Amino acid sequence: MQPESSKSELQQKEELQQTIKEKISYSEFKVWQDCPHKHKLQYIDQVGKFEGNEYTAFGTALHHVCENVVEDNSIKLEDLKILFLKKMIEEVAALKEKEISLDKELLISMKDQGSFIIKYILSSLKETFGDFEVISVEEEIYEDMSIIDFDQTNFKGFIDLVIRTKSDNKYHIIDWKTCSWGWNAKKRSDSVTTYQLTYYKTFFSQKHNIPLSEIETHFALLKRTAKKDPVEIFRVTSGERKINNSLKMLEKTVKNINKGVSYKNRLSCKYCNFYKTEHCT
Repeated sequence: MQPESSKSELQQKEELQQTIKEKISYSEFKVWQDCPHKHKLQYIDQVGKFEGNEYTAFGTALHHVCENVVEDNSIKLEDLKILFLKKMIEEVAALKEKEISLDKELLISMKDQGSFIIKYILSSLKETFGDFEVISVEEEIYEDMSIIDFDQTNFKGFIDLVIRTKSDNKYHIIDWKTCSWGWNAKKRSDSVTTYQLTYYKTFFSQKHNIPLSEIETHFALLKRTAKKDPVEIFRVTSGERKINNSLKMLEKTVKNINKGVSYKNRLSCKYCNFYKTEHCT
């Protein structure tokens, strides 16, 4: 161990900044990967919090319908549409209370698009998985990360849907994603994007002591402007190598957050809500 007097200024500064995170979510992990400075502003300084927009209102309303349709597949289509519209109105009202400017024409089109998507949700699940049973909806994951020697830090998340196919007894983790026309090949294979499912698979396995080989993961795209196939479910594979790589990246991220690393990634400025504000010039 180095004597105190011989430690560099940088080493002493890092030690003073060193903290232990209680928890980390995939969302926080992704923000840090996009831009460590944005992470600092959002999660450490807690300034300029994103309050939502038309797209989050639409996504929340559709997720609400997805939860209900898998829990009770006897609900009539018209009732599901009413459920969607009611939730959408609630979300929009909450945004207006926060004085967030909204595009009325976009909201009108979203109401029609959501009503169209709804009738394909259950049929797409049945077409993809055949006969299945629902294991959980909106399941909370809060597992220690001792797998990467962070037993004092927990991975936190909510899994949209877990089902088990009766033909092979495999578990399927499904994450609903609202989007415009779909995802291109680059986004479908992007490591940071797909690591969300990799982490869900890893910590779901840990929580329930289920072998990784018995768990598969999928994104389910709910596409607003698609001319056909408004619901698309596709599998994302996470073998041993990918799981190990994802955990190494998670470990590195937590270490850097604990050390207070917060440099700016100028390549991520274009769509950042802090861009050209007093917080990031």
